[in-house]
Amino acid sequence: MTAAERYDAVIVGAGPAGIFAALELARSGRVARIAIVDRGKPIEKRRCPARETHCVGCETCAIMSGWGGAGAFSDGKLTLSAEVGGWLGDFVGRDALERLLGDADRIWVEFGATEEVHGPDEETAERLIRAATLAEMRLVPMRVRHIGTDRSPAVLQAMHDRLVEQGVDVRLNVEASRVLVQSGHVTGVELADGSVLRAETVVLAPGRDGADWLAAQARELGIGLASNAVDIGVRVEVPAPVMEPLTEPLYEAKLIYYSKRFGDQVRTFCMNPYGEVTTESYGDIVTVNGHSYAEERTAYTNFAVLVSQTFTHPFNDPITYGQSIARLANLLGGGILVQRLGDLRAGRRSTAKRVAQSVVEPTMPSATPGDLSFVLPYRHLADILEFLDAMDRLAPGVASDGTLLYGVEVKFYSSRLELDADLQTQIAGLYAIGDGAGVTRGLLQSSASGIHAARAILRNR
Repeated sequence: MTAAERYDAVIVGAGPAGIFAALELARSGRVARIAIVDRGKPIEKRRCPARETHCVGCETCAIMSGWGGAGAFSDGKLTLSAEVGGWLGDFVGRDALERLLGDADRIWVEFGATEEVHGPDEETAERLIRAATLAEMRLVPMRVRHIGTDRSPAVLQAMHDRLVEQGVDVRLNVEASRVLVQSGHVTGVELADGSVLRAETVVLAPGRDGADWLAAQARELGIGLASNAVDIGVRVEVPAPVMEPLTEPLYEAKLIYYSKRFGDQVRTFCMNPYGEVTTESYGDIVTVNGHSYAEERTAYTNFAVLVSQTFTHPFNDPITYGQSIARLANLLGGGILVQRLGDLRAGRRSTAKRVAQSVVEPTMPSATPGDLSFVLPYRHLADILEFLDAMDRLAPGVASDGTLLYGVEVKFYSSRLELDADLQTQIAGLYAIGDGAGVTRGLLQSSASGIHAARAILRNR
């Protein structure tokens, strides 16, 4: 064992949670040697074939892994609201969460995020909330800072450079294989090549791409796990003017609805004004996603409509359930399916000719025209159609025949580890944060979880 392999803290995962934990520890000046390991590439070397042709099943997904995590090529939205973005408030309380979100937001701005914040004034918010109520929906007004898919990499690279300047050992293309524990206390991390990084503090922040690995580690170490819901749905694409009554004052309209037929929660997610539909890979499956840019605009707006499903005994594997539906869509469409809403209602598959008749020109031309009713369970399909009809009262045109639906979109919310208020496991010195730990599901809360864990580490030293 060499001195270079011993650290005061080791962080597994270089997404926002891991990065912000490292920033907080390094700034304190009290943690001399810090290492971050991630199995992905540096941000400038992350290239995804699916963006140009199709997914080729890379061993390490460039969209999900590497410096910046999945957030590096996301829409770059920082949601400045404690009501959305995860479950960190369950651990720290609402007031502390709001302070943490504010602290995380200031750091994003420090490293280059835009200072512009989108959000309605009080009068407009009240008007839109009332309109949503009359449509039997709940609108969550939010303030949003939009970095943009094009600007996010530069902001994250600036964080990388600062950490390196502060002496943090950033190890990319390096995979952690297991967490080492002795007598109830963490002792380090073993890497895939058999080498060991020794540390009495380890922070696990593997992101969504590393959620299965983290769950396996938890089971091996006897750490409790609780399943979160899985969200399954479609990405909707409409002409941008259709959504402007909502996107102009709100930028992102967060709408929540409970279906009359089944009582399921249905919601909008990741709204991208003037954006484009993209893909997201999870190992051997491809799901749909959406982006919008700071400097470029399309003529369309896209957003997800997701049905939240929580399972009860005896079934306890919602991630596999969601993966099975995504695989079926990939099987039928060779990737992503697209269908006109009018064709779906008429009970017929969309063809290239029918899609061409839509007022929307697909921003994902590689999507295969098909029939989503062969993929989505009846319950989910009924919920989505009911939701779009209700939303049409707020934004007339959303439920038109020419609206495009891309499928499927699945959000896998990782199993939540059993953690205390500091986000520490029952193993002393071992912390778990971010989306991969089932604590958060968005950029800002993920960043805030890293700050919170780092401050707890400093208190406990």
